[in-house]
Order: sequence, then C-alpha cells, then structure tokens
Amino acid sequence: MPTVLRVGPYRFVFFASDREEPLHVHMKRDRQIAKFWLQPVLLEKNLGFRRHELDRIGRLVVQYEAIIVEAWYDYFGE
Repeated sequence: MPTVLRVGPYRFVFFASDREEPLHVHMKRDRQIAKFWLQPVLLEKNLGFRRHELDRIGRLVVQYEAIIVEAWYDYFGE
C-alpha cells in the first residue's frame, strides 16, 4: 500500500489490488478510510469519517488531483 502523499493527518494511498478499477485514491487517518474516484472527484466509500471531515478531504483530493493521477500512472502504468 504505497503512500502517495501526506497532508496533515491524512495519507493518500493506493492498494495494489485496485489495478483494474478506474482511477481513485484512498484517504486514511487512524482507523478511518475513504475512497474517492478521480476525474471527476467523487466520494465512493466512507468508513468512519464525519461529513465535515469528508468535505475537507474532498477539497484536498481536488487540490492534489494532478499529483495523485501522475502517481497512479507511475505505480500502475498506463
């Protein structure tokens, strides 16, 4: 599970088994995890984050989307 980026308490990660899925990123903090689709950014799954924190995380995903997409292709290939 490579960490793509760290922002504050959040880790942006990929799971190696997600290769066949569309572009996305998982956000982790402590025991909470959320999954966001990319292009466009859309929340797919949430386990433990509160709504106000998901809003903040969503803004971070949008802010760093280009970096995340580049890291996706570096990790999984074209």
